[in-house]
Amino acid sequence: MGRDDQPTEETGLGVRSTVHVLGHPIHPVLIPFPIAFLVGAAVTDVVFVLSDRAFWAEASAWLLIAGLLTGVAAASVGLVDFVTISQARRHRSGWIHLVGNLVVLVVAFLNWISRGGDPSSFVEPWGLTLSLVTAILLGVTGWTGGELSYRHRIGVSGS
Repeated sequence: MGRDDQPTEETGLGVRSTVHVLGHPIHPVLIPFPIAFLVGAAVTDVVFVLSDRAFWAEASAWLLIAGLLTGVAAASVGLVDFVTISQARRHRSGWIHLVGNLVVLVVAFLNWISRGGDPSSFVEPWGLTLSLVTAILLGVTGWTGGELSYRHRIGVSGS
């Protein structure tokens, strides 16, 4: 394949992820975990507010930790792809995805650290608010990640 016919969405060919195993991209394998954990933290915060049972606040704190750890792993792989795949940087959705997910990690970290030794003391109203903001941001960044994969064909195919 010559320089002028590089794989892009315009040619109908996909752009291989830089971080892959046997041609299968790693980033999409990792992203369900932080999404599930961080959205789960929002759900358990809502349940805590409705039930006033400390168990749910503690569950949220653990879900935030799990979301942060798996989010850093997914972000690390995604960052390698972003830096090494020029097509990802050419699209506004790539930048929204990158910056939005960095904001998600910062907000989730602030949410977790603010809970300190007593997870239930911070949930109302700020912990719940931060959890809901995180979940909404994940919806936006998930959409833009889908744009990169399905519309722009980045990380979907071997070249």
